[in-house]
Amino acid sequence: MPDRLDVLTGSCVQIPCSFDIPDQHKDKFNSAILPSGVWIKENSKFREKPDNVIFNSSKMVNRYQGEITGNISQMNCTTVFFNVTTNYTDKYYFRIESQPYRATDPDKSVNIVVSDLPSSPIITVSGEVKEGTPVSLNCSAVAPCPEHPPELTWTLPTQFTTENQLQENPDQTISVLSTVTFTPSYLHHEKNITCTAVYPVGTSNKKAEHNMMLNVSFSPKDTSASISPADSVSVGSCVNLTCSSTANPPVTNFTWFQISEGETTQVASGLSYTLNVTVGDGGLYYCEARNSQGCGKSNEVQLAIKGKMGTKDTIVG
Repeated sequence: MPDRLDVLTGSCVQIPCSFDIPDQHKDKFNSAILPSGVWIKENSKFREKPDNVIFNSSKMVNRYQGEITGNISQMNCTTVFFNVTTNYTDKYYFRIESQPYRATDPDKSVNIVVSDLPSSPIITVSGEVKEGTPVSLNCSAVAPCPEHPPELTWTLPTQFTTENQLQENPDQTISVLSTVTFTPSYLHHEKNITCTAVYPVGTSNKKAEHNMMLNVSFSPKDTSASISPADSVSVGSCVNLTCSSTANPPVTNFTWFQISEGETTQVASGLSYTLNVTVGDGGLYYCEARNSQGCGKSNEVQLAIKGKMGTKDTIVG
């Protein structure tokens, strides 16, 4: 049995259940004669409180409406209770009664917790979310009443495909798993995604959702270079070039290049590049921003020098 089951008011609950007979008592367990399964609430010592017996498969009428769906003769005591109410919240013990073997395991119980609202589904990410690389996200929601499992839907900022299936968990409880596959771009970084679980309960629905912000890794984008002052300058004056870029993870390296007389030369590194202008500094400049995902190249800005042959005193940028 699982340790705990979270259940919705008005729905059903399936309790995965199995048992073993100790070797010294196996001769007393006669599987040919259908044994009875008994569920006891609160305390395994039901003789002190006989009202704690809430279900006995050998009786036509029980305090709890339910049925043992497992084959008790094969030691499967899986049970379903219907129309669960909040007063079902408690610990439950299973007892086997056959001829002449009768036993209750006082050390093993299932804690049933009934609430009016379902628990939120859980979103997990399979691997790193990178621009241009297909990625899968999983959303899992418990299905305490497998006859009426929740329906899972996604809200994403892009086109996607989904695949839904029921799955059995290690404790034999049932969940609904929805897998969504899409190809993220850098525009999806820090956008919200939502998985919504809708549970049918009677003639109405109850829903819960899980929101998550996407963390998309992408190479530098919108890389831009600027120059200050933007007007032509005199030899000996100070000029500052600045590079900006958007990237995730952040840019780790900025590199500056000069284009002069058709030749491209790496001249500096860093977010900013400050120089005291000499005659040979005139020309076009651009920067490259790099992170672990790649690099981005900026626009070209012109450094014009006053009085240098072939230049004019114009605003550049």
